[in-house]
Amino acid sequence: MYRILRRLLFALPPELAHGLALRTMQAWGALAGGARADSPIRAMGLSLANRIGLAAGLDKDAIAVRGFARLGFGFVEVGTVTPRPQPGNPRPRLFRSAADAALINRMGFNSAGSAVVGRRLERLRRRGPGVPVGVNIGKNRDTPLPRAVDDYLLCLRAVHPHADYVVVNVSSPNTPGLRGLQDAPAAAVLLEAVAREREALDAASRRRLPLAVKVAPDLDATGLRELAAVARGAGLEAVVATNTTLTRPPGLASDFARQAGGLSGAPLNPRAVEVVRAVRDALGPGMTLIGVGGIHDVATARAMLDAGADLLQVYTGLIFEGPGLVGELARGTGTLDHRPGTG
Repeated sequence: MYRILRRLLFALPPELAHGLALRTMQAWGALAGGARADSPIRAMGLSLANRIGLAAGLDKDAIAVRGFARLGFGFVEVGTVTPRPQPGNPRPRLFRSAADAALINRMGFNSAGSAVVGRRLERLRRRGPGVPVGVNIGKNRDTPLPRAVDDYLLCLRAVHPHADYVVVNVSSPNTPGLRGLQDAPAAAVLLEAVAREREALDAASRRRLPLAVKVAPDLDATGLRELAAVARGAGLEAVVATNTTLTRPPGLASDFARQAGGLSGAPLNPRAVEVVRAVRDALGPGMTLIGVGGIHDVATARAMLDAGADLLQVYTGLIFEGPGLVGELARGTGTLDHRPGTG
């Protein structure tokens, strides 16, 4: 059935299809019901129905969390959320290649802003979101890098009461200069500041909010080791690997490959698995590692787990394979005992 629906959606411009699908999920979330606890797992101090999560980027402004919960996800990550509202980059900024099962985006952190998303999360928590909700945070485009810490702290304060975990996004390729925050000295300043603020907010609220950092697949081995060491030293609970890539693997459709922006989907998977393996080696045991990048079936999910991931996230695979992918992945990974970190 999804093959028919996909044909209709793919006849539309990608961002229009994205918006239509998101509104459909929002409407479906208003109905009763929720995710089944297919294979309960504990990670980052959270109880999850299964190890399959929705990656950030699909529901940037937290409008359809309950709908995604009803698909069977074990957790949902919203964002990237910026302190102030911003429109993102000019359109067109989302490109789709059915032949490659891939997307390229240069969205640029289009966001309703932390105040709006915070209020939505507050209402969602009163109703019950159905699953744990993570919030991916970033800086505004016009905030200079020397003041980036302020943006992340503003976002953290806005969402802390309502999030189940927070991810510090320093790896999007679509905000100029942002990836410079992955360099070890800059990352140490940022992550230590966010961790200190987290401790203060936790003490005031008497609840523990897990923190993670999201890394790029384009970092080399040294960069991955250094960033992992910074995350561990700052006391974070998790690393998310990976974001989209600026590289273009051989064989992509030529017109598609020429588009600027971050590539996601099946062509990213081999590199994402390599990065997960490298990050796990750098982290050792004791921290949760969330693997994301080109997961589109049970085989690619298991490869990510074998590389060292504890939890998995999907986005582009959901677009190409349809809602049934969530249950397929949950069932296909739920019987595995392999948990390299804490999850």
